[in-house]
Amino acid sequence: MFKIIALVACLAVVVSAQYYGEDHGHHKEEHHAHPKYKFEYGVKDAHTGDHKSHWEIRDGDVVKGQYTLTEADGSERIVDYKADDHNGFEAVVKNVGHGHH
Repeated sequence: MFKIIALVACLAVVVSAQYYGEDHGHHKEEHHAHPKYKFEYGVKDAHTGDHKSHWEIRDGDVVKGQYTLTEADGSERIVDYKADDHNGFEAVVKNVGHGHH
């Protein structure tokens, strides 16, 4: 679990660095910069059975992504999402496979 938290924290730093850029000079026009980033990560822990992945792309005000995870019952949840200024946030959730107890 600690590895996952550390990985997510590192990704947040990388994404924020890409978002804000390395130039810390503040000019009025920089406040309206065009945000653009992409990231992805995955976890496959055979010991705990923790299997998940996530990717996301942002270009301006348009965000697209997907995350997957293996549920406790063995089925897989896949969530595709997108967001923009016109349509807001939209997500499509799919469950794949049959759960077992």
